[in-house]
Amino acid sequence: MKTNPSNPSRREFLATTTKTGLTVGLLGTAFSDLLAQPLQQVVGTGFTQTPLPYAYTALEPHIDARTMEIHYSKHAAAYASNLRDAAKEEGVDTAQPLEQVLGSISKYSAKMRNNGGGHYNHELFWSILGAPTEGGLPAAEGALLKSLKTSFGSYEAFVSQFETAAKTRFGSGWAWLLVDVSGKLVVSSTPNQDNPLMDIAEVKGTPILGLDVWEHAYYLHYQNRRPDYVTAFWKVVNWKAVADRFAAATT
Repeated sequence: MKTNPSNPSRREFLATTTKTGLTVGLLGTAFSDLLAQPLQQVVGTGFTQTPLPYAYTALEPHIDARTMEIHYSKHAAAYASNLRDAAKEEGVDTAQPLEQVLGSISKYSAKMRNNGGGHYNHELFWSILGAPTEGGLPAAEGALLKSLKTSFGSYEAFVSQFETAAKTRFGSGWAWLLVDVSGKLVVSSTPNQDNPLMDIAEVKGTPILGLDVWEHAYYLHYQNRRPDYVTAFWKVVNWKAVADRFAAATT
């Protein structure tokens, strides 16, 4: 699986943002709050779909190749295409990070909210998946595992809370592990294509792990057995990618 290039140091980031006059947070918060956001998000999610960083077959048998192909090339691709249309219609500068739009999504149309969220959510989702493992404790133990234990009592308690959020999300939506504004790890879920970056979210913060529980993400293989899909998800989590997001969010 491909990995993202190393993020610039925070010193380099501050120097760059000072030069460009970026003195407010990505989501409209104070500049100090910006430092709580992952550097990869500061660099920004674009408005176009990026290549899937592994083959459609890479996550089998837990997520089948046909589901991955349809999910990526049809559903996710449509969100990216519709997002660009919405941006053009509403005069949005697509050179800015998508996160900046999501942070003030209440100012925009339903089309922008649905497709901006859909595009961002899927880009994050692909990035935190990887070749199947036997599950268990996060491969990147250290700070992430310590924080999971601090926030939830144990890794197992986190898994239980996350699974409950995913299984009980009525209809379509997402389950999230996020870093909230206080720097604590929190589990939440959102309807449809909303996410914790949005100013309309009930629980706000920086998502570092997300699970798509729309039926198109699992129905070909699991039919109506969403709980089985949620359980299988842990077999394909790329904990290194999650740990990198966590480190960037809390540095």
